[in-house]
Amino acid sequence: MGFRTDAIHAGQEPDPSTGAIVTPIFQTSTYVQEGLGKHKGFEYARTQNPTRFALEKNMAALERGVAAYAFASGMAATTAITQLLLKQGDHAICSENVYGGTFRLFDKIVRHYGIEFTYVNTPDLSALEKAMRPNTKMVFIETPTNPMMAITDIRGVSDIAHRGNARVVVDNTFMTPYLQRPLEMAADIVVHSTTKYLNGHSDSVGGMAVLARNDDAEQLKFIQNAAGAILSPFDSWLILRGIKTLPLRMDAHNANAMKIANYLASHLKVARVFYPGLPTHPGHALAKQQMSGFGGVIAFDLGSLDAAKRFLERVKLCSLAESLGAVETLISHPATMTHASVPAEYRAKLGITDGLVRISVGIEDIDDLLADLDSAFG
Repeated sequence: MGFRTDAIHAGQEPDPSTGAIVTPIFQTSTYVQEGLGKHKGFEYARTQNPTRFALEKNMAALERGVAAYAFASGMAATTAITQLLLKQGDHAICSENVYGGTFRLFDKIVRHYGIEFTYVNTPDLSALEKAMRPNTKMVFIETPTNPMMAITDIRGVSDIAHRGNARVVVDNTFMTPYLQRPLEMAADIVVHSTTKYLNGHSDSVGGMAVLARNDDAEQLKFIQNAAGAILSPFDSWLILRGIKTLPLRMDAHNANAMKIANYLASHLKVARVFYPGLPTHPGHALAKQQMSGFGGVIAFDLGSLDAAKRFLERVKLCSLAESLGAVETLISHPATMTHASVPAEYRAKLGITDGLVRISVGIEDIDDLLADLDSAFG
């Protein structure tokens, strides 16, 4: 089936008891059994829930994986993946510019279990190859990165990692499976914060892992149940609802973001714009190859903290808030918000300056968004 058809129908059959076309919210903690050892495949809701199962089947279909598992947040999904792939004495490689919460998890928690991390500029495949070790078990990449929008060659990374028997994990939150499918480029696992574009309405928090290998899928299923950081039935239902309009929303995000990126690139008060849809972006050619759109997130540098602060205090339609991927436009200051947990000297190395602003472009009327930005510049 085509992507738009799968987004609406995959994993979702009409309810057999009523014919309801929308998957019901099975808000239950347990299931009555007909007798000892006699049940209908459902025993306890941490282990099985029909609403969550529908979402997981839907995401496996959209990402072209063998299975998908839903978690209480994107960070819970990432944590489960580290439990799947890493043990004491192992080494992992991570894109040097990742979401601040991912860096915090790896540096402040996972590292203390005797696992070493190396942070690499993964767009540079030679740097990745040099960082590989005999005990490297995971290569974790974001592409585009948050917030600098650097593009990494997923197939190139997969070739290098697989030669060293390491798994490749791709955070595909920014692109969604509508614009990029890493498993089709030989990655092993895709992770999402479903909070963002998949849900798309700023009313749910969740995470998802989609796997290419059956052995990994079986083990992650065990971890999901044993560790218990599952997604709730209601959040599962909200995300299923959001995914039905994902292609329509992503087309609108793309169109608006391209116009705003061009506007910012020509503005005298903007020092630099980071958006892979611009021909001046160093990853533009690669982005065109492995993505079918450039997404709705743009970063731009206003040159100083004072300039960024003044701009962010003047916007009205754009909401100053963490997160991204919603129908409304959200704007943030990475250095003090999403990446505040990253040490200042490391932020500076990555280009996350005090003047950097990140905008998650929504699907409002583009003229209204441009007017709001124009007013904020003063």
